Amino acid sequence: MAACNVPSRLLSLRQKQKFTCLRCQWSTRRRASTFTNETDLSEDVVPDSSLLAPQPSEEIITSWDPVRRSRSRRKQLPPSRYKFRPPRYYRGPLHPHQPPPPSSPNSRLFIPGPFSLPRLQQTYTSTLAPDLLSLLYTHHPPGTLPGPSGQRLRGWDNTSPYHKNRPLRGPRGRPNLPLMKRPITFRNIPRLEKIIVHHVIRSGENRDSSYLHVAGMILQAVTNVRATVCKARHSIANFSMSKDKTAMAVKAELKGEDMYCFLSKVVDVVMPRIKEYKGVSGGSGDGSGNLAFGLQPSAVGMFPEVEVNYDM
Repeated sequence: MAACNVPSRLLSLRQKQKFTCLRCQWSTRRRASTFTNETDLSEDVVPDSSLLAPQPSEEIITSWDPVRRSRSRRKQLPPSRYKFRPPRYYRGPLHPHQPPPPSSPNSRLFIPGPFSLPRLQQTYTSTLAPDLLSLLYTHHPPGTLPGPSGQRLRGWDNTSPYHKNRPLRGPRGRPNLPLMKRPITFRNIPRLEKIIVHHVIRSGENRDSSYLHVAGMILQAVTNVRATVCKARHSIANFSMSKDKTAMAVKAELKGEDMYCFLSKVVDVVMPRIKEYKGVSGGSGDGSGNLAFGLQPSAVGMFPEVEVNYDM
């Protein structure tokens, strides 16, 4: 603030005590609310501002007691105006009392958290995601469209007269067409969505339910998710399989924090302890973002949740 905008009495105070310019600015702001006359105001203050409004009298200030005012009411206000408890049961979309969304702290289904991210998820967010965006990003200037994509089906070379009017062939090495690749931007960086862990029970063991219970408990201890039973899809008499009756496997679907924790245990704890482990084959996926690999039964005992129950 310039010196010409500072009131005269502040300038005299500054000359008397030799205040710095910064101290003078601070004093101007602090004393602006105590000005009562238009002559004392700075040029930057609008004359019709609230600084010219008269202050409340001492009688009004001392008589203001909101607690005594609320107690003196003959009929108290309903508590629903101050407290909200969501309904216990959902009674349809037309009911006047609707439960809040589960993300609201007032909801009965609200679960606080997460308070911290898994280490693998932090590594992906801080390191892998920027690197993937730099490697896969293709820039298209505004107002331009990407070029035409190549032919996905294979044609015929017309070396034989029988090639005429034949339909195009599928891709080499796979029966179905792969998914079309969409342009990578900061909105769709490749990331983990879910992990499905399953254990197949052999045909001789599916008759005894104890194997199914043991497999389910081990899978639940390792993944922190309750396992579900997979039934047979077809009836095969030679293997004593009945459709939708014979239990064939147990599986657990992981998402969120459980997914990252399980993958971190597999990569950091289990795989380094497997002798002569050659790693996961790069061709084990389908080329569309899905990757599958298996572990030997002896490797299951290397998980910390299972190893602690072994007799050492």
